[in-house]
Amino acid sequence: MTAVTGGLVCAHHHLYSELARGMPAPPRVATNFQEILEQVWWRLDVALDLEMLEWSAKLGALEALEAGTTAIIDHNETPNAIEGSLSVIARACDEVGVRVVAAYGVTDRHGPDGARRGLEENRRFLDEGGRGLVGVHAAFTCSDDTLEAAADLADEHAVGVHIHVAEGPGDADARRRLTGLTNERWLLSHCVHLPDHHDLEGTILHNPRSNLNNGVGYADPSRFSNRVALGTDGIGANMIESFRLAYVMNRSVDVTVGPDRAWSWLENGWELVPEARDDEVTWSYDPMDPWHIAFTAGIHPLEVKVAGETVFIDGAPTRVDADEIRAKAREQAARLHALL
Repeated sequence: MTAVTGGLVCAHHHLYSELARGMPAPPRVATNFQEILEQVWWRLDVALDLEMLEWSAKLGALEALEAGTTAIIDHNETPNAIEGSLSVIARACDEVGVRVVAAYGVTDRHGPDGARRGLEENRRFLDEGGRGLVGVHAAFTCSDDTLEAAADLADEHAVGVHIHVAEGPGDADARRRLTGLTNERWLLSHCVHLPDHHDLEGTILHNPRSNLNNGVGYADPSRFSNRVALGTDGIGANMIESFRLAYVMNRSVDVTVGPDRAWSWLENGWELVPEARDDEVTWSYDPMDPWHIAFTAGIHPLEVKVAGETVFIDGAPTRVDADEIRAKAREQAARLHALL
């Protein structure tokens, strides 16, 4: 028996991080979130080039299809490969058959020129008709001028800003610094340390596995009045798995809650990428309702159609060679890891 749903949406991904798996251990054991950033992710992102990014994005898109995810909202950070990076990601996803909304995460971490180049990459991609948002890393790595410039650029193109907000305690001041800049088009990722009552508009992107992995705490997004959607923060794109984890974490603080709330967060992805609702995923399990899915392991897609085209069937993509993508990704990962 099977059941059909729309294509799932990963509302917060970092396709550039797919090659991180198996990377060398950091120089010393990180003891807090800031040290995780400095010793893991900020070492990795500066080592990436566009060829690595291409195969990382293809691998991420392939694994998304294999999990029934047909749309990814991506947040790229490749400070030594900024120019053209969003087009590389868009082409890679299109080749596999996955929808993507791309953004470059602007930051002052590499100086004013780095911030300028990040803004210009967002501008270039949007001016050329790319499906995108304006990306910002986080308030704590940006000046007020950069935050304002990103907000202005997004308004100019009638799109939102995709930004990490209060993920760790080091960004606890994000609320104050972003108040007055946000609107309903913004995507606010994490929000673990954001107060229950705040003045920020936009959709909150909940990333339960990443928050656990980084030890930053539980966001408990049910406490917010904002719309909530689910992401992975770069740890794959299996949204059924993210839904299950979002449910049990929510239940850990409220034993009266059922899986419907977390399922509504998953469905809110369709508000962000409406076309994905019309994609078709035929699953190995019936019925695909939250009370079944929350407690049933091993559910996987049998067929995936995007815009009417079958892009995945019988365990394999139809547009690309999965074995080739994995082999090329391994080659690029070896290049990357040698630099770390």
